Amino acid sequence: MTEDEAGEDDSRTFEELMAELERVTDTLATGELGIEAATDLYERAQRLHALATRRLAQVQERIDRLARPAGPA
Repeated sequence: MTEDEAGEDDSRTFEELMAELERVTDTLATGELGIEAATDLYERAQRLHALATRRLAQVQERIDRLARPAGPA
């Protein structure tokens, strides 16, 4: 398991990251949190977004490699 500089688990799939990000944003949307808790959760959402973006870029890179024509045999 790898971790980014903020200590976030980087081994989750894109779908897992997005599901957690959705839970976080749903919690924020309730408006029931205090300002400190909301700020902490907002920062978590930013980290999750960054991780999901990196994961998506990694997958896109793999797809691009697979789509390239094979060189001469």
